[in-house]
Amino acid sequence: MENKRPVYYQSAEQCVEDVIKKVGKRIVLGLPLGLGKPNQFANAVYQRAKADPSIQLILCTALSLEKPKGASDLEKKFLGPFVERLFDGYVELDYMLDLRAGKLPKNVELREFYAKAGSYLYVDHTQQNYISSNYTHAWRDSLDSGVNVIAQMVCKREIDGELRYSMSCNPEVSLDIAPAMRELEKQGRKIAIIAQVNQNLPFMYGDAVVTPDTFDAVIDTPDYYTRLFGAPKMSITTPDYMIGLLASTLIKDGGTLQIGIGSLGDALCYGLRMRHEHNAEYKRILGDTGILDKFGLVIERVGGVDAFDEGILGSTEMLVDGYLHLIKSGVVKRKTYNNVHIQRLLNEKKITDVVTPDTFSYLIEAGAVNPVLTEKDFKFLTEFGIFRQGLKFEDGHIQTGDLTIPADLTKPANRDRVVARCLGTRLKNEVLIHAGFFLGPEGFYQALNDMTEQERKKIFMTSVLNVNQLYGNNPYYSEELKVLQRRHSRFVNACLMVTLSGAVVSDGLENGQVVSGVGGQYNFVSQAHALPDGRSILMCKGVRGAGKQAASNIVFNYGHITIPRHLRDFVITEYGIADLRGRMDKEVIAQLLNITDSRFQEELLEKAKKARKIPQDYKIPDQFKNNYPQRLEEELAPYKKKGFFEPFPFGTDFTPEELVIGKALKWLKGQMTEGLTKVKGLGKAMTIRTVPEAAKPYLKRMQLEHPDSAKEKIMQKLVIYALSAQGSI
Repeated sequence: MENKRPVYYQSAEQCVEDVIKKVGKRIVLGLPLGLGKPNQFANAVYQRAKADPSIQLILCTALSLEKPKGASDLEKKFLGPFVERLFDGYVELDYMLDLRAGKLPKNVELREFYAKAGSYLYVDHTQQNYISSNYTHAWRDSLDSGVNVIAQMVCKREIDGELRYSMSCNPEVSLDIAPAMRELEKQGRKIAIIAQVNQNLPFMYGDAVVTPDTFDAVIDTPDYYTRLFGAPKMSITTPDYMIGLLASTLIKDGGTLQIGIGSLGDALCYGLRMRHEHNAEYKRILGDTGILDKFGLVIERVGGVDAFDEGILGSTEMLVDGYLHLIKSGVVKRKTYNNVHIQRLLNEKKITDVVTPDTFSYLIEAGAVNPVLTEKDFKFLTEFGIFRQGLKFEDGHIQTGDLTIPADLTKPANRDRVVARCLGTRLKNEVLIHAGFFLGPEGFYQALNDMTEQERKKIFMTSVLNVNQLYGNNPYYSEELKVLQRRHSRFVNACLMVTLSGAVVSDGLENGQVVSGVGGQYNFVSQAHALPDGRSILMCKGVRGAGKQAASNIVFNYGHITIPRHLRDFVITEYGIADLRGRMDKEVIAQLLNITDSRFQEELLEKAKKARKIPQDYKIPDQFKNNYPQRLEEELAPYKKKGFFEPFPFGTDFTPEELVIGKALKWLKGQMTEGLTKVKGLGKAMTIRTVPEAAKPYLKRMQLEHPDSAKEKIMQKLVIYALSAQGSI
């Protein structure tokens, strides 16, 4: 590993041996968020530290992926065959298995800045070692932690006869931490930058493509080309759909969109697709639900309800599979270019993607190229398709076939010849989506792999410092270029709670327990305020829990916040849109009460009056007093009968049988308060004496067809009861 970069390995264990020889026994290992972890290498490092207490291993990462496990016995029986089918061949992270079993050795420490929501609640090790950090600061904070080894999964391909690696799913932090580590190496820090090849990864372009000497070591053996982690799709509920529908009205044609993972993001994608492909039905439901009557003015001012003509651009830290559906449906189609001159001329509508003599003239006039073309100018013109392929530039002349044209365009004759013989037909290297990382279901990865090279190049994978902020980290992505590209940006993210002052809770609880992490949310909210025409849209389910356990997610105040009140902007619940930016406190409170579940409106209003934050005679308008879940179900019902708003509009990994069981178990879980002994209607369930014929396939799937213990007999009765209650049998 001390020799010329990179050294190639076929064994993760041998690579680990050499890493220890180089950096020593204190290993601060940086691993990418989510999918890009090189699990075999990570496991080899971990097992080595586990076997040798003299090694100190600190893992700096985020979102360590785990197979679904299930909390109750019923959930485990349901998930068992599903997980076996979906994750067969996936190599798990040993440190996560030991963490869950309480067996993480004392010489190993896990530090994460982001986790799957709720996955670490009351897990002491991860709660105590959590690092609260903006995504854009993750690379800096890792360096401050003393990171001396970084490793990630990559894939490889020959491009123009040269071997290239793609950081694929995770260039977002590696692109910044790797060069910073090289600078520290010059100052004497012993470092190692490791790549592990997995050819199941889609080969993504943009900044993700790097040369082999980026890495000190490359581990490459087909034995490690293992199954990727596929995140199962979750169902979209009626509240999700209503929130997505409302958010879709605030997206402006010709604008820019950032979204995150989860059912709310999927619901937004569905709403946008419906707006474009079924516009008449889309407008009809906006009318039937009262959305246009209540929020029409803000929709007209900020967004729109017509089908997309120019289309939108994706600019997002996370590339979710919903973007591919939006590309396919023609919503994401606005072309942008990573050149400030081209982008400005496009925005000003002086040029289009069709190359004409005017295109050439405008670029010269704008100073994009010199009047006497240099070799650099020639490469730029060729790269973006202004010049056609097959031309050569030598000694200040352009060669095209048997004609040599001087590059001095101050002379009209030369310019006329260039226009006549050198121009291309259309601009090249357009970008439809800028993204930092991706994670999703297995079908998403297959869809990326199935794309042509040209299609994949339109998804520009890049640094999180590029997509998550405006400020220039690289002259190639200047603040000016980002502002030009990201016009009418809408940054759409999910949150847990909103206070009546407009502060937002997204990552933690008031007792200090971390739910997930700040991630990029603060970055995007801040960016929305920095852009001249940007807006932040935070989606919040109005209610959590059901029945007596139901509670409002619009609260008077809370002991923890993620987004401070001075950055308040749009908040959306299933009941409507609150436009909070620049509003007085009494207006903010009134708008948030309008989109609060009506079971909690009066109590919150009284608290606001008691605090003297709203006039004592204020009353919630009558049109906002029918905010109940049943109303939403009734409003969507006719459209569901027409085939709209299905639970899994973008596909699912569950079988039809599993969908029925899953729905029944979800209902059953909602009836529980304290395990199996506290189920509503439990007495009725226990009276079941015979197994209905229709229930047998479901019981077989749950391995409860022939229960062999008293516990399994109770579970069998509960499943039959739940299936019956849901009308499935």
